[in-house]
Amino acid sequence: MFYTYILASQRNGTLYTGSTDDLAKRVFEHKEKARAGFTAKYGVDKLVWFEAFEERENAFRRERRIKEWRRAWKPRLIEETNPDWRDLYDDLNNLLSY
Repeated sequence: MFYTYILASQRNGTLYTGSTDDLAKRVFEHKEKARAGFTAKYGVDKLVWFEAFEERENAFRRERRIKEWRRAWKPRLIEETNPDWRDLYDDLNNLLSY
């Protein structure tokens, strides 16, 4: 599986959109600031939204589309499935076992 995901610094805070083939590992890297960059600099490490795809290209395409969106659209997307902006990372194993 491949994933498009959104991280937040806090509710309505700084957002980051990415895609990966190993969501748990990638979010862990963001949390541990394993790579220097935007998320490490701005403390963006709460997994607030993700979507699964069977093909890498579809996940990458979705990432690019979301990055082009207006800022106001992204919180709406998050709140459709995560109205409290919970960090989904702790429940990721349960959420991915479908």
